[in-house]
Amino acid sequence: MASSSFHCLFLFCSLAIFFFITPSLAKTSFKPKALVLPVTKDSSTLQYITTINQRTPLVPVKLTVDLGGQSLWVDCEQGYVSSTYKPAHCGSAQCKLAGTKVCDTECYRSSPKPGYNNNTCRIFPDNHLATALTGVGQLGQDVVSIQSTDGSNPGPVVSTPNILFSCDDTSLLANLSAGVKGMAGLGRPKVGLPSQFAYAFGFNRKFAICLTSATKSKGVIFFGDSPYVFLPGIDVSKSLMFTKLILNPVSTAGMYFEGDASFEYFIGVKAIKVNQKVVPFNAALLAIDHKGYGGTKISTLKPYTVLQTSIYKAVVNAFVKSLAHIPRVKPVAPFGVCYDSKKIGSTRVGPGVPAIDLVLNEGVLWRVFGANSMVQVSKDVLCLGFVDGGVRPRTSIVIGGHQIEDNLLQFDLDNKRLGFSSSLLFRQTTCANFNFNSKS
Repeated sequence: MASSSFHCLFLFCSLAIFFFITPSLAKTSFKPKALVLPVTKDSSTLQYITTINQRTPLVPVKLTVDLGGQSLWVDCEQGYVSSTYKPAHCGSAQCKLAGTKVCDTECYRSSPKPGYNNNTCRIFPDNHLATALTGVGQLGQDVVSIQSTDGSNPGPVVSTPNILFSCDDTSLLANLSAGVKGMAGLGRPKVGLPSQFAYAFGFNRKFAICLTSATKSKGVIFFGDSPYVFLPGIDVSKSLMFTKLILNPVSTAGMYFEGDASFEYFIGVKAIKVNQKVVPFNAALLAIDHKGYGGTKISTLKPYTVLQTSIYKAVVNAFVKSLAHIPRVKPVAPFGVCYDSKKIGSTRVGPGVPAIDLVLNEGVLWRVFGANSMVQVSKDVLCLGFVDGGVRPRTSIVIGGHQIEDNLLQFDLDNKRLGFSSSLLFRQTTCANFNFNSKS
């Protein structure tokens, strides 16, 4: 990886960039407390999809949600037309905010247009759903319009004129859902959407995701502080448990510079229990080593939780042993263990199977019940929804989408902690129960 010659005093640059960018961002008389986006689940790709309104005139842009993504990136090669698009010129405060280290001095093929401008800095957005595909996009800024919320109801639509994003080629859309034009990066950097919205509207750098398990209903992303209220009037923020967010000091991006940290969200899993019994495996795999390998992260791009091979085998063996009285059936890929669903009872929190606990820092438990551990692959077959990630994966545990559906996760970037609800089914609600139809 390339090494960087760019050095800057963190506090000085952060403040300078903040005050340079912020006054031009939130040109609106109404100051929202929080913002809200609907999220749906694509039935064919199992990707989580949202839509933002961008450009002048405004255009709805369909995006795949990337929890650990560096920034918003959009296909500018086909049909990007906007009277308010502005390239981020090399050496500008915008480029420093993005931490870019590459400048295009001679770029355009014929005439300047979004994604093709001289003296414009580049960033490297990833599409982790395509094999080794990293973009080399130009940094730009444009209008984004989004709905506000008080946490219970949707409120007025607000706009901010200078949301930074990567303007990329159509090729970066490989393997994304039909109609998707980019990815909504919710990662740690200052150009991630959570930080940009917080700076623009003056609220805390917090956001929460609540993904629905159904493909015909809407989950929700909140930007800003709680409450997070779901029908019938349940404020989930009042019952969150908390654990530390951990920084992986080595980037997990497809392309990065030496010394770059990961944009993604890691948590400190210390052990795994099945049916309240600790599963034996090499606990060293749960730590992040000096090369950035190991640890546990949360991803919206993996449909199911992925475990390093020895962890996977240990968890599966413990689960099978605790459910020995239930007949197994032929496995259905990508799963290794499946059961006759007619033999498994039903509970408020899904199929009646042993709970799987992630033991976190401070002894906090993230309990995975049947609704999140089991996958209904056919009318009569339920499979354990964990997959084998190989002997030497970059990350030992990747908590995937199925395991976080109908759980609310709050990411507090300033205080470096994760709030999580465990299954909302216990509270007799779901992530599909935010009332998008009600007006405040």
